[in-house]
Amino acid sequence: MEIVFATETCAACSARQDCTRSQTTGRVLHLRPQAAHEALQAQRHVEQAPEFRQQYALRSGIEGTLSQGVRGMGMRRSRYDGLARTHVQHVLTAVAINLVRIDAVLTHHPRGTTRRSPFAQLASAPAVPVQLGA
Repeated sequence: MEIVFATETCAACSARQDCTRSQTTGRVLHLRPQAAHEALQAQRHVEQAPEFRQQYALRSGIEGTLSQGVRGMGMRRSRYDGLARTHVQHVLTAVAINLVRIDAVLTHHPRGTTRRSPFAQLASAPAVPVQLGA
């Protein structure tokens, strides 16, 4: 389901810059069907349990490495045909990731932070009173 706010409503809002980047339309919210929303909320509840966090800690260590390989080293696709050459590419990419990380440690380069969506930033921002009809 999609909810579209009227352009006039968003144009008068003082928090518009925090809510949407569109210059021509109002904010658009995309909502999941109720069953999908409830399943998502149930999974989020499970993720708060200490057992899940302990199990996920094993996986989270590799997620950053995979992300770095995909985003920074082009691991989404192989440059070569054949398993042997693709394996060599993966090994060399792993070496490159290690060299980049060693360089970051030696030069005291800070680690990157996790990206927060504009909606999450808006949700954590202090409430701004909105005056209607002014």
